[in-house]
Amino acid sequence: MMNRNDLRRTDIGLLVVFETLMHERNVTRVSEKLFLGQPTISSALARLRLMFDDPLFIRVGRLMEPTSRAEEIFSNLSPALDGIAAALGRSQAFDPATSEATFHIGLSDDVEYALLPDLLRRLRTEAPGTRLVVRRADQWQISQLLTCGEISLGISHTLELPANARRKGLRPIRPMLLRADSQPGELSLDEFCLRPHAVVSSMGKVIDDADRALSLLGRQRRVVLTVPQFSALPVLLAESDMIAIVPDYVALAMAATTGLRAQRAPLGLPEHELSMVWRGASHNDPGERWLRARCSTFVAGSAEQAPLSRRVA
Repeated sequence: MMNRNDLRRTDIGLLVVFETLMHERNVTRVSEKLFLGQPTISSALARLRLMFDDPLFIRVGRLMEPTSRAEEIFSNLSPALDGIAAALGRSQAFDPATSEATFHIGLSDDVEYALLPDLLRRLRTEAPGTRLVVRRADQWQISQLLTCGEISLGISHTLELPANARRKGLRPIRPMLLRADSQPGELSLDEFCLRPHAVVSSMGKVIDDADRALSLLGRQRRVVLTVPQFSALPVLLAESDMIAIVPDYVALAMAATTGLRAQRAPLGLPEHELSMVWRGASHNDPGERWLRARCSTFVAGSAEQAPLSRRVA
């Protein structure tokens, strides 16, 4: 068994290459992700094979499939690298006014559309030298992006997360009705069911919470359009009788900038939670802690607006 003195001969950079290969299973993608040439990755793999006395990866088509020994190493190595990253992070100071750090974050489409612009303006004021790299990350993608290290932080409604990920609830996601027509007043349940509906779903799903709530009442609606992102709605709803159910912060952002109207839906709909999630490896990193604090303060604060009756048409 290797003792701690043996660690002096260990190149931690090789272990990072190994972990990335376990995630990507492709030398080209590892090369792109780590900003290293493919010959460098191939040389690192040869050294890893000598270090562990095992082939580690077997080429199957375009993929590099891990051996059982590689799977065993990975199960022990990944938490250890998280710990090393956290320890190093604690020793580094972070000054937002002078920092030139790059942050990789994942945002669901609704957050990107409605909350990112104001959040970015605040971050740019406090940390003008930093750079933000944003990935689209819905509730199905965010876990994989965290696991692969593509992002260190994500904001979305979340489902299952990696074992070493952390989560913090930020605010409720309250469904609201969005419409473009000029008919006065709010829609009745009958009108809601008769109107054509547009649904936003990154996965192309037509059935959602509204359909399930209507089903409990013995009712149904007419979905005529499904689109993958919220930014398409203002143009699609304009000058039509279509309506859409969207998160409250999306509805209010669109009502403020596009002339659409945001109203209560004429039936009870479940509220979900908008969460911030992050990798265990970045938990104690000063820069990441600063970013999480700013995101938490802003997003949670976005829910503390005027009462709903004063915010809707």
